[in-house]
Amino acid sequence: MRTTQDIYARYQEIRHLLPVSESIGKDRKIGSLLDIAEDIDAFIFDAFGVLNVGETPIEGAAERLDQLRERGCLIRVLTNAASYDRAAAIAKFQRLGMRLEDDEIITSRDATLQHLPPGKWGVIAAETDNLLDMPPSIRLHDDSDDFDAVDGFVFLSSANWTEAQQEMLEASLRNAPRPLFIANADLAAPRDDGFSREPGYFGCQVADQGTAQLRFFGKPFPEVYALADATLPGIAPHRIAMCGDTLHTDILGAAAHGWRTVLVTQDGLFTGLDANTFIQDSGIYPDWKLSRI
Repeated sequence: MRTTQDIYARYQEIRHLLPVSESIGKDRKIGSLLDIAEDIDAFIFDAFGVLNVGETPIEGAAERLDQLRERGCLIRVLTNAASYDRAAAIAKFQRLGMRLEDDEIITSRDATLQHLPPGKWGVIAAETDNLLDMPPSIRLHDDSDDFDAVDGFVFLSSANWTEAQQEMLEASLRNAPRPLFIANADLAAPRDDGFSREPGYFGCQVADQGTAQLRFFGKPFPEVYALADATLPGIAPHRIAMCGDTLHTDILGAAAHGWRTVLVTQDGLFTGLDANTFIQDSGIYPDWKLSRI
């Protein structure tokens, strides 16, 4: 999972787990989102690779959001980052210089927690996550007894998650199959020092074994799009555009939901590569593509 080719190949391997879209975009190249602002009422943005790379904001992104607002377009950020609760997510975008209101941010964590049934959950989370929005739970570390003591698992963050801990999770699920909720369906995310392995990567390892009642949340799965729709009443799907850097999550999921799609190529998964090769091989065609928003 060190290269774009590795990540893309793994997404192709798990296509049977992903939504299916009959939509085929026109794959038209544009210079900026201002070129299509008259055709779109609401722009939905992925974060990593579109607005920021790790803790570094992408040049011009904050200004473009303000320009689109001035054109009368609504703005939403739809992110698979589940390591933060809502307050921390808002604080992060403020640190990055993005002017975003509370109702403009939708996260895969929100979607996961809305569908979490009662029970005693084992949570895989960053150490900095206070878990205040979670039901009663056990934060999982290195004690195998904790893995065996819960009714199911919620995977919020892969920060500091180790292969040894993954082996304990898989062993516990083999011994007693239970639900596993993956709150971030991404396999990888662009960081300042390369690609990180995200919860979706580890969830797919479990899927390969068939030992859990597995459920993924976030793009490309439908629950998070429904959350976004609820904040955009009265706007027709073809007047909503999802802007993202990944074909199998951002573009496929939005197309399956009936939205328009924009592939952003300069700073995310396809940095330094010809995205057309991957588009044609996968058959996942965006409506538009551009370097930066």
